[in-house]
Amino acid sequence: MLRLFPLLAIPVIIYNFVAFGGNVAGHDVQNMITSTFSIRMFSGDEWKISFADFLLFFALAVLFIEVIKATRTTSREIINHGLSMLVFVVTLIEFIVLKGFATSTFFFLTMYTLFDVIAGYTISIVAAEHDLGLGKAGTD
Repeated sequence: MLRLFPLLAIPVIIYNFVAFGGNVAGHDVQNMITSTFSIRMFSGDEWKISFADFLLFFALAVLFIEVIKATRTTSREIINHGLSMLVFVVTLIEFIVLKGFATSTFFFLTMYTLFDVIAGYTISIVAAEHDLGLGKAGTD
């Protein structure tokens, strides 16, 4: 059942909690996601990390898992691709319409979901061709 769930919905849901919570509390979402904390490195430099950095890194890791999941050619994966398309449409609408979502962080999350949709369908089609033997040998 977990294979049906588009994992990129998780970072999108996290961003929604931050955005809607910030809007309700009257906080500027952009400031909330870009506020940083520092980690002192051995070199003496300070590495400044924001919530947005962590969220994008997490989303990238989840995107990797989604691409790996796309190599399966079961009917569950087709359902997963459809749900991934739904996640992309929702993120695109949120980015364009809702207050607090027009940030670079959410734009990149939206592009990750678009990449998931395109890569998922493309990988599934190629994998299905190999499984079914649709490609003719020696005609590449």
